[in-house]
Amino acid sequence: MSAFLHHGRAGGVLTVTMNQPETRNALTGNTAVQEFVELADSVARDTSVRVVVLTGADPVFSSGGNVKDMKRFFDDALKPATIREEYRHGIQRLALAVYNLDVPTIAAVNGPAIGAGFIMMLCCDIMIASDNAHFVMPEINVGLAGGARYLMDFFSRSKVRSIYFTGRRVPAAELYRLGVLEACPPRDKLMDAAMDLAREIASKSPIAVQKIKRAMNAIENMPVRDGYRYEQGVTIDLSHTEDAREAQRAFVEKRKPVFKGR
Repeated sequence: MSAFLHHGRAGGVLTVTMNQPETRNALTGNTAVQEFVELADSVARDTSVRVVVLTGADPVFSSGGNVKDMKRFFDDALKPATIREEYRHGIQRLALAVYNLDVPTIAAVNGPAIGAGFIMMLCCDIMIASDNAHFVMPEINVGLAGGARYLMDFFSRSKVRSIYFTGRRVPAAELYRLGVLEACPPRDKLMDAAMDLAREIASKSPIAVQKIKRAMNAIENMPVRDGYRYEQGVTIDLSHTEDAREAQRAFVEKRKPVFKGR
């Protein structure tokens, strides 16, 4: 069994649970990084996976970086600069592994998401959090920094600075009000909401969903005109697929399409 990530499968939906209660699902250390990188590789190879749902073992989604690990890695007296760089790049690799997963990812945030745990959620495609969850960027409280750039894609200039400079908790209801979260159900309804959404996405053409996700990632920082042109190229590519022809036939024949992923 995995040391950090536990996997569950229901049809085309892969549920991935961060499960290390003793560290409150902390994301520091080679184990967490390596397992997320391996997850990305396995999803890329397994074409039957249509959607990934990422959650945490109760009661925490993820506590982010372990402060004891941070002190150990960043202490000049104990570690050379190369080791500190390894720590920093590990967190980056972990976030990018989630962001670049070949299939849509749904964050089902079941409790506090702190620091790198908050960033992990923001790297998912769709975010749902239970009404008991809260979010914190606590780096300022331990004299460190990192992660503000991720917040800038979701919050106003003022809100990013407020979250970061104060280290205050932000409740899930506030992120839902701001439109960051897709939903904010009661804790006992969280996984039902995430799985309903995951199954709906999994019912679509897998090749279309995958290509659209890749396109969305590619165009995020493009000018509107360039991004639209890029998307039109994807549309042309998809128009030649069997799934596109099947979807059109099913629409005319008023039936559910049967997709083959090609």
